[in-house]
Amino acid sequence: MTERERGIIELIHSQVKPALGCTEPIAVALAAAKAAELLEIPDRLSARFEISVSVSGNILKNGMGVGVPGTGMTGLRIAAALGAVCGKSAYGLEVLKDLDEASVARAKSLETEVKLGLAETAHVLYVSVRVSCGGRDAVAVIQDGHDNIVRLELCGKLLSDTVSSTHGGSEGHCSELSVREIYDFVQSVSASDISFILEDRTLNLALAREGLAGDYGLNVGSTIAADEEDFGRDFLAYAMSLTAAASDARMAGCTLPAMSNSGSGNQGITVSMPVIAYALHYGVDDERLSRALCLSNLIAIHIKSHLGLLSALCGCVVASTGAACGICWLKGGTYEQVCATIKNMIGNITGMVCDGAKVGCAMKVASGVSSAVQSCQLALAGHCVGRRDGIIDDDIERSIRNLGRVGSVGMHETDNVILDIMVCK
Repeated sequence: MTERERGIIELIHSQVKPALGCTEPIAVALAAAKAAELLEIPDRLSARFEISVSVSGNILKNGMGVGVPGTGMTGLRIAAALGAVCGKSAYGLEVLKDLDEASVARAKSLETEVKLGLAETAHVLYVSVRVSCGGRDAVAVIQDGHDNIVRLELCGKLLSDTVSSTHGGSEGHCSELSVREIYDFVQSVSASDISFILEDRTLNLALAREGLAGDYGLNVGSTIAADEEDFGRDFLAYAMSLTAAASDARMAGCTLPAMSNSGSGNQGITVSMPVIAYALHYGVDDERLSRALCLSNLIAIHIKSHLGLLSALCGCVVASTGAACGICWLKGGTYEQVCATIKNMIGNITGMVCDGAKVGCAMKVASGVSSAVQSCQLALAGHCVGRRDGIIDDDIERSIRNLGRVGSVGMHETDNVILDIMVCK
C-alpha cells in the first residue's frame, strides 16, 4: 500500500462510520452525555438534571422533525435528555446504543424542562450543552463535526479547549483529491485493503429490510416495493424501494445504526444502497462491490468538501451522485463516463432544498436514486450535459466547484428563509 492509498483509506474511515439516529440530534445527545459524564454522578437514571442546549440554525433545522431512536418522539430536547440520562460519549455517533425502557421513560420526564435556544455563532455546525445537577454544572461544546467535542468545562473551570475546523468535515481531508485520482484508486487498490467498506452493506441493508418490514414514516420504500403495476420489479424499482425504506426507518427513529457519510446517515444510505441493490440484483461479487462502494463514498466526500457540512442544498444531491458513479463503474463505466454521470446529476437535481431532517426525506432519497440511474444510463449511452447548460463546465472539477458554490454561497439566504419558516409555524 502506498502512502497516498493509506491516506485515502484513512479519509474513508474518518468520513464513513456507524451512526445511531439522525446525526444532528445525536450530536446534541453526545454533548449532553459528555457533560453528564464530567459530573461523575453515580446514578444518572435518577439524577435531577437541569439541561440547557444552544445550537446553530442548521442543527435546529435538522433536529426539529426527525425521530430520536427508541423514543417515538422528535426533536433536540428529547435527544439532550436521553444523552444526559444514558448516553456514553465513548460510542461517538452511536452514543445512545445502550438506551432501554427505563432510560427512555426518564428522558421523557425531563424533556419538557430542557431549555433550547439558538446560538450566536458563525459555525454552521455548533452544539453547546450545559448539564447541572446537585449545584454543579458541566458544559460540552461540539463544533464543525458531529462528534467533534472542542470544549469542556466543569464548575466554571476550563478542562479543554481545542479548535478544529476540519474534523468531521471533508474540507481539510480531501481538497487535493480529484475524480481522476478517486477512479484510479478504486481500480488499483488492493481488495484486501478496502474490504472493510462492506460493513456499509451490513448496516444499511439491515436498515432497508427493517424499513420494508415495519411501519415507518411515510412508508415510501414499502409502497414502491408493493406497487408492481406502476413501479414494476426491475432494478430501478428495487433500488428505489431499498434505499427509501432505509431512510423511512432511520428518519422515524429506528434503533438500528446506519453507516453514515460525511456526518449524515441519510447520505450514507443514499450513497450506498443503490450500489448494494445493484450488486444484489445482478449477483456482483464482494470485491467489485467493495470497489464500487469506495468510489461512491469518495465521490460524495469529494463533492461535499466544496459544500460544507450543512447547507440549504439537500445532501441527497451529493449522495445520489456518488451512488450514480458506483453504478456506472459496476456497469463497466470508464473514467470519462463517470465524469459524464456526475455532470448529468449536477444538471438534473441541483437545487433540491434541505428543509430539515424528517420522514419526508425518504421521498427525496427515492427521487435521487431515480436520477442516479437515469444519469448513469445516459452517460453510458454517450450522452452528457454540455458546457452550455447552466453550471456545467467541460472540466469535471470546475463543475463540482460550481455546484459547491451554488449550495454554499448561492443558497445561503435560502437556508435562512427555510429556517425562519420552520421555527415560525
